[in-house]
Amino acid sequence: MKIAISGLNATDNPAAGVGIAKSLQGHELIGFSYDPNDPANYLDIFNKKYLMPYPTLGFEELQKRLDEIRPELVIPSLDSELPLYIKYQHQLAQMGIKTFLPTAESFDIRSKNQLSKFVKTLNIKHPTTYEISSIKDITDLLRAKKISFPFMVKGNYYKAFRANSLEEAIDYFYVISNEWGFPILLQEVISGDEVNLVGLAHHGDLMGFVGIKKLTTTALGKIWSGITINNKELAAIAHQFVQATRWNGAFELECIANSSGIYLIEINPRFPSWVFFATQVGVNLPQMLVDLVNNRSVEPKFDYPLGKMYVRFTDEVVVDFQQFITLTNTKQL
Repeated sequence: MKIAISGLNATDNPAAGVGIAKSLQGHELIGFSYDPNDPANYLDIFNKKYLMPYPTLGFEELQKRLDEIRPELVIPSLDSELPLYIKYQHQLAQMGIKTFLPTAESFDIRSKNQLSKFVKTLNIKHPTTYEISSIKDITDLLRAKKISFPFMVKGNYYKAFRANSLEEAIDYFYVISNEWGFPILLQEVISGDEVNLVGLAHHGDLMGFVGIKKLTTTALGKIWSGITINNKELAAIAHQFVQATRWNGAFELECIANSSGIYLIEINPRFPSWVFFATQVGVNLPQMLVDLVNNRSVEPKFDYPLGKMYVRFTDEVVVDFQQFITLTNTKQL
């Protein structure tokens, strides 16, 4: 099957493209990139790589490019491109391009600025969060003692920083708003262990998952090492989420576990960068997605070995600079 996978930015803030591709070896894989500098453009795990128009250019430009490439299935793995693919998934189907995505309503329910309302309906713990649009909002919340340092300053799509002072909060406000716009969120810091779950759902039915505890992270909070866990409350939250939203597709739960239980911090609407770890411990969620989109029978998979350690590492490849020139000039490699 000719499968297109996005998210080739395998840097210190990696997307899931490489992990998805490693899980789907044996298929004809196409890499969708937005930057010729994306490292995965130069890895042999993809048969071909294509530069894509930025999502901000709209569906017409995306449609033109997809019409040229003609993949059979697209697995988008970047938050910024998902709204476009979700909105036009029926038009893509008419082009003969399959996707496996949630509805726009489901996608919006779990967005960072809506999550506080959603979790209340499910009685799930969530940090106190405020949506802001100005520096005055920050000072007003501090003056009213509705929030105190330290707290997280977060974008609705990307970026999250821990602010320990007003100066830092203001700096982070501008960093995020200048790059990603509004809304911006202020969120209380919850202490405890960082636990995550990667899963796949089929119209409200949970098909498989793997839970981990982060052991070490990068400066950006991305997992560097972790260990498989079996946390019943974490699994219960996954079931509640997919049933309440009738979720279809990949997702990741980001949580904090402490003596009070589990706090749901974020729900990411796609595979995380560590998805290949799930494949390595016996739960190949990308392959399950491919099977489901092709109407094949899939047995739910919730069992995996505990105490398996995930370790990320850096690597280097050497390629001819002509490849970079070719990709830049022809938009394909």
